[in-house]
Amino acid sequence: MLAGFRTFAKSPFAVLLFGLLIVSFAIFGISDVFKGPRGSGVISAGSRTMTPQDFKLRFDNYRKAMEQRNGTTITPDQAVEQGVDRQILQELALQESIAAAIHDMGVAPSDKLVGNVVREQMSQLPPTQRPFDPITGKFDSKTYAALLAQNNLTPQAYEASLRDEIAQTHFFTAVADGFKAPRIYAALQGAYGLEARDVGAFAINPASVPRPAPPTDAQLTAFMNENRERLTRPETRVLSIVRISAKALEPSVTPNPADVQKAFDFRKDSLAKPETRSLVQIQAPDLKTAAAMADRLKKGEDPAAVAKAYGKTALVLADKPKTALPDRKVAEAAFSLAAGQSSGAIQGDLGVSVIKVTKVTPGAAATLESVRPQIEAEVRAQAAQSKAYDQTQAYQDAHDAGANLVAAASKAGAMVVTTAPVTAQGADQTGQPVAGLTPEILKTAFGLGQGADSDLIEARKGEYYAVRVEKVIPAAMPPLAEIKPQLTAVWMGQELGKRLKAKADELAARVKKGETLDAVAASAQSKVQHVDGLSRENVQQHMGLGREFLVAAFNAKPGEVFTARAGQQGEAYVVAKLDKVRAAPAADVARASVMLQTQAASGLVRDLGDAARNAAKVQLKTKSNLTLARQAIGVDTDALAKAQGGKAGKKAE
Repeated sequence: MLAGFRTFAKSPFAVLLFGLLIVSFAIFGISDVFKGPRGSGVISAGSRTMTPQDFKLRFDNYRKAMEQRNGTTITPDQAVEQGVDRQILQELALQESIAAAIHDMGVAPSDKLVGNVVREQMSQLPPTQRPFDPITGKFDSKTYAALLAQNNLTPQAYEASLRDEIAQTHFFTAVADGFKAPRIYAALQGAYGLEARDVGAFAINPASVPRPAPPTDAQLTAFMNENRERLTRPETRVLSIVRISAKALEPSVTPNPADVQKAFDFRKDSLAKPETRSLVQIQAPDLKTAAAMADRLKKGEDPAAVAKAYGKTALVLADKPKTALPDRKVAEAAFSLAAGQSSGAIQGDLGVSVIKVTKVTPGAAATLESVRPQIEAEVRAQAAQSKAYDQTQAYQDAHDAGANLVAAASKAGAMVVTTAPVTAQGADQTGQPVAGLTPEILKTAFGLGQGADSDLIEARKGEYYAVRVEKVIPAAMPPLAEIKPQLTAVWMGQELGKRLKAKADELAARVKKGETLDAVAASAQSKVQHVDGLSRENVQQHMGLGREFLVAAFNAKPGEVFTARAGQQGEAYVVAKLDKVRAAPAADVARASVMLQTQAASGLVRDLGDAARNAAKVQLKTKSNLTLARQAIGVDTDALAKAQGGKAGKKAE
């Protein structure tokens, strides 16, 4: 069964069938099945319930991916404003629905199959991360659990996700194996893509229309009002931020020699270099065979040759301390021998074996001078954390006594930074991100009123911050005088565009009435250019004509005259005519249909997969709780409801 799973996973069907699953698992995380009482979670699909904690984990994964991709921070409130929370909730509802439906059909992998897939996936990790004992090769469950914990997962949750993935793979494999798209589908795609169009067009000469006069202030004011939403600058705030950082304090700390000595005395045993042995170990089937091997080793035979004679492979262990040898009895024997000596038969905890010691490296006691930089760094870090804690206490005492943030920070000896006006996204007035403003700091700052101080908040161990809102600058349009040159340029560009379009429509009307395209172009001091053989197959070669022009050309009927913007930036207006539409040669369509057969089948199977997810959601009557989802990611839903109610009231007015 596992072999079949591997084979299908490499097929073209699998790439398209499960591409969506792979992407959604990477972004949204994995499903933790049968968790929590039914109906108490963010999503309920059949017998499955997603808890608020699960949703928050998936939301945080998606948000981090967005922040890395876009290079900007996004707070939960901003995610709600942009509709990201709804998108994630809808996608997860579909995931849970199809998983629950397939489970209810009885498609469930065995524990053995899941275990095999776990081990196979773990074996693909870098060698230093694989949860396998380096000596015995056995699967190490503790290392496995620790590895998953680094990614906020448990073995139960991870294996539950694998059960879903394997079950869906088997289910859709069966569907794909019995599915074959009709050849006409690929043939139609080939005919559609290879259909060729011949287009003639001429550009409107800007000199042929009168240039607009500069706008008056009244016209610009009206223009600003028409574009109020785009021109309105968001609310910004001037913030004073006090940071107390153990890391930042470290350079100012001089380690006390007595503390350094004390720390060394406490750790010197662990810092000492242990004695090590290099040895060759040969496993034996029984004590009698081991004794024979030992005799040959003592006679000076090569360990590799001895092992080969008995159908075994010699295991070479280099520079291992006693604690690194997994078999206690083998370790005791190895560390009782001198270099070059071999043992007798050893009945160890992990079987029978013989060993030969090839090298002995004596241990060395640690000295303070040999590890002084390391010990001093540790002492310095501890002292800096203590100093940071003292500063927090001094700050808190002063703040509790009535001092504002700046005064309290001064008494504590902490640094205060005052920012220029920043948005809720952490950008300055030029749109550039302001260094040091984390999503947590921004959320705290934009939850305060003008003149208010936040509490002192621990960001992480040894790192604290507090925020004061010095000034709130409400959202507003900039004054006309400030943006008049830029606004004038945009206004005149739009006015010129309107005149060029009107001219294009006027000239197109003449062509529609019977004048030739060449004659009309000549009367407008322009010249017709021809684009022959334009097809959906070669459209990438003609992107310089502009998207609007290409869309219009493919939507036009033979002989139809149309106007459109042209050029990569839509900088020109053209009058065009679709002269001819030519069907692709039958031989070309035949070749294309063969090439597109797999693509057509894959597209249909992908559509079938999407339809199955939606059908499962309807059949199971999957429910999702948007309010609970928002609460899980830290959104104040009561405040949000009031704000949305206020907006609705304004719209109604």
